[in-house]
Amino acid sequence: MIRFVVLRLLRALITVLAVMTFAFVVLRMSGDPAEVLLGPDVPQNVIDAFRRQWGLDAPLWQQYLSYLGAIFSGDFGLSMRDRSPAIDLVLERVPATLQLTLPALILKLAIGIPAGIHAALHRDSAVDRGVILLAILGFTIPSFVMGLVLVLIFAVTLGVLPSGGFGSWQHAILPAITISIGGIGILARFSRSAMIEVLGQPYIRTASAKGLRWRDVVRGHALPNAAVPIVTIVGFMVGSLIAGAVVVETIFSWPGIGRLLIVSVSNRDLAVVQCILLLIAAVMVVSNLIVDLLYGWLDPRLRTQPAR
Repeated sequence: MIRFVVLRLLRALITVLAVMTFAFVVLRMSGDPAEVLLGPDVPQNVIDAFRRQWGLDAPLWQQYLSYLGAIFSGDFGLSMRDRSPAIDLVLERVPATLQLTLPALILKLAIGIPAGIHAALHRDSAVDRGVILLAILGFTIPSFVMGLVLVLIFAVTLGVLPSGGFGSWQHAILPAITISIGGIGILARFSRSAMIEVLGQPYIRTASAKGLRWRDVVRGHALPNAAVPIVTIVGFMVGSLIAGAVVVETIFSWPGIGRLLIVSVSNRDLAVVQCILLLIAAVMVVSNLIVDLLYGWLDPRLRTQPAR
């Protein structure tokens, strides 16, 4: 078990390092922050002074080593836009993003999994077909389209909810629903497929043949074995909570991490963008690590298998 955990931790660290490196290189190849922040009419000597001040005149490999050294010492850099610590700008947006993503995650789990399981237990019925149809619509419609449709219905036509902004729980309803709809559809499809596969296994028929009530067969045998693939997709959703809020926060003018990322990318604010991407990568890696550990708990055979 210790080897199992250590290998997963090493893989998580390598993944975070790869994301950091990729973000660093891509951001510096995408354009000169000095030209974006200072404007096109600024004299060249001012641009050169700005680049020297922020270390942008050094070779790329030297900038990268300095960046890694600063990260490992706990320094995430300063915002080029307002000279504030990048980590402070990001962390102050976290509560606003959690106000959307946590209710959205609860909606996904509370609706998607039961809907998929119910559809599997009533396979080929009208309920099953209805769940499949709604699930397909949910995860195929882009979030920005779904958000605009919800605004048109509940804010413009009915006038019962605000179309955007921040300040009360009413403002969070439409963006949280927008984030959750796609995940509900995905969870419903995965839960249905996992349950159908498990219900077709021989041990389910054996348990039924022994005289167990169908309810006990489902609870005691089907659900625990269907949990592994469901845990996989839930872990992915938890890891992508912040990334999934980028578009929705922009649509609803929500002051969270996603909106800050859009503004920082447009301004080439390197430290802030790198800090947000590092946070997203860390959340995804931690959630995947937890999923791996849950695999080892749900299926002890995985603890003794070599890591791939």
